[in-house]
Amino acid sequence: MNTNDMNRNLSLALGVAFLLQACTSLISGAFLFNPFVIPGDISTTMLNLGHNAGMVHASIIGDVITALGIIFLATMLFLVVGKQNKAMALVALGFYIIEAVILVVSKFAAFVLLNISQEYVATGDNALVLMGKLALETKDFIYRIHIIPFGLGAIIFYYLLYRSNAIPKWLSLWGLFAVPLVLVGVVLKIYGVNAVSVFAVPYVPFEFFAGIYLVVKGRN
Repeated sequence: MNTNDMNRNLSLALGVAFLLQACTSLISGAFLFNPFVIPGDISTTMLNLGHNAGMVHASIIGDVITALGIIFLATMLFLVVGKQNKAMALVALGFYIIEAVILVVSKFAAFVLLNISQEYVATGDNALVLMGKLALETKDFIYRIHIIPFGLGAIIFYYLLYRSNAIPKWLSLWGLFAVPLVLVGVVLKIYGVNAVSVFAVPYVPFEFFAGIYLVVKGRN
């Protein structure tokens, strides 16, 4: 296999990794879990979760797949940009692995929440409401924390992508501009300011766009 073929294969694999990670995280959260969560109404949330256990299980599995996708994406990014600065690329890879581990841990909290919710549906015991609220808050807190190592690793990887010219510089700059905003939004959310969605808007389409671009580039 010549160098051009290897570059095309790497580009294609990196594009697939971007798309896999973006799609699984969107589906597991936005479509399989979040619709059952009613802000400020933990009792209804627990009833929704308890009556839709199959969807919640699918969300948990989806996020586990997302975690594996994160490691796959980090590996592909390392292979693409490692020659620019191996030490920096290794640090970024480490951050992504930490992100994936924290995401999986948050799914344990989601599983506990589901079990409590099913028990609440079966018994109606109001004492379970406080436990459910605690489990939901724990899950959400851990989930938000996983964004921090992602952001740190992504900034490094996108900087190395900018230097490598593996993707157009404007696309790398898009990522470098958008990721710090995501970090700001998460930190504000941890301190009770509900601004995550606003700060995440510039980044949301990035992984889809980058994935599609790299898949087309790799296939061509």
